[in-house]
Amino acid sequence: MPETTDTPTVPSALKRIALTLRLTSWIGFWFQLVLAVVATGLFLVGAFRFAQPSANTGASNAGTGGATFFAVCGLLVLYFSIYQAFRCVVIARKLLDPNPNLRPKKADTIQVLRLGLVVSLVGMLLNIVGAQAITGALVAKSLSQPQGVQLLDPQSINRLIQPLDILVVLANTHTITAHFAGIAASIWLMNRIAKQ
Repeated sequence: MPETTDTPTVPSALKRIALTLRLTSWIGFWFQLVLAVVATGLFLVGAFRFAQPSANTGASNAGTGGATFFAVCGLLVLYFSIYQAFRCVVIARKLLDPNPNLRPKKADTIQVLRLGLVVSLVGMLLNIVGAQAITGALVAKSLSQPQGVQLLDPQSINRLIQPLDILVVLANTHTITAHFAGIAASIWLMNRIAKQ
């Protein structure tokens, strides 16, 4: 007679939720990580140029202090959001544990997803404020550009919008996109878990 073991198994509904949580969290993790690394590189290259004092006036671009502050804060919050996505992967692994006492509770899982949602919303807000300040500074710079022959004046070259100035805008856009991915993943996962 074959032996029967009383090892508990994972219910199929819980297994589906765990696999969905793990897959969505991994996708969100890698998507956000790639965008964060690219945004960090772009921001480092562009921010140094954007914040450099002008050679003829000795002053930096208007609005760069606040813009840089909000953009950096949004980027730091993005890295915390990436940590939250990895934390969801770990929770998904724990949900597949055959021992029901070692599995996280549904309320705890939803709480982690809710925290990830709030983190991404705060990060997106910071980056939107930073993007507005950066764009405002670039608009002011474009409005102060000389017209006609003065473009050849070497002293007015710092008043022109340089390609490196646009890198800061691009870095901010990448960060906003990464935060949006975190928001979308959190809302979708909370919806899936709440239905079970």
